[in-house]
Amino acid sequence: MTATPDLAAPRTASPDLLRAVFRRHAAGVAVITARGDDGPVGFTATSLTSVSVEPPMLSFGIGTGSSSWAAISEAGHVGVHILGEHQQELAATFARSGADRFGAPTGWREGPEGVPVLDDVLAWLVGRVHARVPAGDHHIVLAEVVLGDPAGAGRPLLYHQGRFNALRD
Repeated sequence: MTATPDLAAPRTASPDLLRAVFRRHAAGVAVITARGDDGPVGFTATSLTSVSVEPPMLSFGIGTGSSSWAAISEAGHVGVHILGEHQQELAATFARSGADRFGAPTGWREGPEGVPVLDDVLAWLVGRVHARVPAGDHHIVLAEVVLGDPAGAGRPLLYHQGRFNALRD
C-alpha cells in the first residue's frame, strides 16, 4: 500500500530530506575504479546512469571530499563494475573510509588503459573521461565507454533503506 502525499505538511529542502527520500529509492550498486599516482583507487557508487547510446556514455557522482576524488579528478579513464548480490562485503569495503580496498580478499587485475578491473563482477566497462561537472559538494563525471564485458553470472546487488540487498522476484 502506498501513502497519499500530504501536501499540507511538506518538509523544507535539506540534506536530511534528500537522504530520507533517496533511502526509499532502490539503486543498483557499482564500484568505480581508476589508477592514481599512489596506486589504484575506487569507491562504491549508486549514482551510475546510462547517458547516451550513441556515443555510449555513462555518468556517476563523486563527492569532492572522497579519498578517491584526487585520482578521479585527474584520471583519463575509469572502470565501472556492476556488483552482484554475492558481493555485499566488496561493496561495503569500497564504501568504507580508510579501508584497504585493493588488499586481500579483493580480487582485481590491471585492465585496459591501466584501469583496475575487479574480479567476479556481473559486468564491467572502461570509459574515457569526457567531462567533470561541478554539482554542489560533488562532481558528475561523464565517461565515454571504450570497452567492457557484460558476461558475469548472477543477480544484481541493490542499495535500499541504507543497506545492501538482493533482488527479490
